[in-house]
Amino acid sequence: MKRYDLITPEGTRDLLFTECLARRAVENKLKELFTGFGYSEVVTPGIEFYDLFSGSSRNFQQENLYKLVDSKGRLITLRPDSTIPIARLVATRLAEAKLPLRLYYNQNIFENNALLKGRSDEISQAGIELIGGENINRADYETLCTAVNALSSFDSEDFRLEIGHIGYFKELVSKLDVDDSVREEIRLLISAKNYPALNDVLDEIGDNQITKALKQLPRLFGGIEVLDKAAEIFTDDNIIKILDYLREVFNHLSSLGYDGKISLDLGIVSHTDYYTGIVFKGYLTGVGQPVLKGGRYDKLIGEFGNSYPAVGFGVNCDLVSQHIIKNGTAPEQKLPDCIIYGENNCVVQALAFGQELVRKGMTIENSLFDTLDQTKEYAKETGIKKIYVIDSKNDVTEVTL
Repeated sequence: MKRYDLITPEGTRDLLFTECLARRAVENKLKELFTGFGYSEVVTPGIEFYDLFSGSSRNFQQENLYKLVDSKGRLITLRPDSTIPIARLVATRLAEAKLPLRLYYNQNIFENNALLKGRSDEISQAGIELIGGENINRADYETLCTAVNALSSFDSEDFRLEIGHIGYFKELVSKLDVDDSVREEIRLLISAKNYPALNDVLDEIGDNQITKALKQLPRLFGGIEVLDKAAEIFTDDNIIKILDYLREVFNHLSSLGYDGKISLDLGIVSHTDYYTGIVFKGYLTGVGQPVLKGGRYDKLIGEFGNSYPAVGFGVNCDLVSQHIIKNGTAPEQKLPDCIIYGENNCVVQALAFGQELVRKGMTIENSLFDTLDQTKEYAKETGIKKIYVIDSKNDVTEVTL
């Protein structure tokens, strides 16, 4: 029987020194950004009941979840999403809280990507959820500006934010006389920008304005001209409102100095069905996947109780940390300022002296060698420049290498 005690499961990996420093740097920078805009941290359980992710707009595929059984035989799952548990939290424990609520999180999510080689199954994610607010447009702008700030803080030159509106896609597919499974297949093909397969599916449905518009949907990305193209393909009162709002958002964000960093993509059709309005993705140059995803979800919280409008986004901290390591902007491993060596029977005194230095802000290492010569050799090999020797009289001698 094959043993698996020397490797990690597929989709996971160990993080070493610089990788840990990079990820903590990303998480800390996002924490500073979020708290600076008035967001408060919440933490939800790493395991939740399966039912939480199988509601009307929470239809996560079973095969994509890591499932367990609790002591009472109930089906539970590792958390695949942070927004849904926070929606539950808002509708229950924060039901009487004054709105708006500004919440942020920094926690792992888990998704079984067995068919997608190279994708992580365990992701460190940090993000915000803005709950309530009388004017949802103001909330959208706050969230989008925070998203741009998050991206620019890791690479001020090479980032971009793509903005769409899930209502455009939903308005079109709602006019098709097909069942939900076909609508989901169309969504998947648009998301993957698989033009040939999408055309085949739509050809089977028929040749009309709606199918023609859906065939063009994956190509509707770029600048402000995308909205004019979309209006030419198909329009109704709802779509006019959607396109007008996207035009307003694009122009406002561009006027804030983000011109050239903002683009439109009407083909953003996220796998999460709870989105109801604006949706967006953030990219850093050289990273093949979105490092940031978000959108508006005005009906999700209502599935648990009180209904509140909401918008938010999450940042994949693992992808961002890999990016800053590659770019050479990640923090470097800091060498200890010194090593402390206690002569025979002076080990405790050496540790006490080291504690004093740590309280003063220094980084120290305690020698585990029997002789001073061994300690010097180790210090030379590791690059430590200073040794403090503690003798039996509790005197301290400084040795500089």
